[in-house]
Amino acid sequence: MRLLLNCDLGEGSDVDATYHDEQVMPFIDQVNIACGMHAGNPVVMKKTLISARSNGVTVGAHPSYPDRDGFGRRSMELPVEELIAVVQYQIAALQGMAKNLGVQVRYVKPHGALYNDMMAHSRIRNAVMQAISENCETLEFMLQATPFADEHKKEADLFGLDVIFEAFADRCYDDRGALVARTEHDAVHNREKMLRQVKQLVEHGTVTTRSGTCIELRADSICVHGDNVAAIEAIAEVRTLIT
Repeated sequence: MRLLLNCDLGEGSDVDATYHDEQVMPFIDQVNIACGMHAGNPVVMKKTLISARSNGVTVGAHPSYPDRDGFGRRSMELPVEELIAVVQYQIAALQGMAKNLGVQVRYVKPHGALYNDMMAHSRIRNAVMQAISENCETLEFMLQATPFADEHKKEADLFGLDVIFEAFADRCYDDRGALVARTEHDAVHNREKMLRQVKQLVEHGTVTTRSGTCIELRADSICVHGDNVAAIEAIAEVRTLIT
């Protein structure tokens, strides 16, 4: 089955910031749209939805911790009840805007620190899954493909959620299959390394970790980050590699 290509977009703060989003949209299959708590705003959200509709791109909600100052990259200790509500609030915001435009939100992919915390802690992961499962519409759950994918799939099954496993084009992995923290100097690949990693994922379903170990990742989709300039500039080449 062909790998899909997804990208985090709608993260600008003004209308002009959507220009590069519109340049990227024709090359991707899935767009993860910021819901306002780490980035974006109603105008940017609307323009990104319209662009997705025009290009036939599947829409997903991209909720985060309520952390605009830190771009959602700082962990927050929220009670489970509050975390569930925060995620549901963001999904609902995007869904409401999308319905007005005749667009359907199909899945949810958490952002930044929430994503990383979710992958590391079952309590947070289960809270996110509960938030998604209680939605009035059926939504899929996008999370990281790791060596623990079977375990995560069983957890999602308990909440009645279908899973989309993703791998990352531009991020370095450690030997556990986790992403190297952005605070590390080699966390984000340059263009050459990114394209090499995409090719390896497509041809072998593996990535080479920071230590040189080869690990298997069973992914359905590959993510190219919308805030990584090198990745955006190479989007056409990435598209060619996975087609």
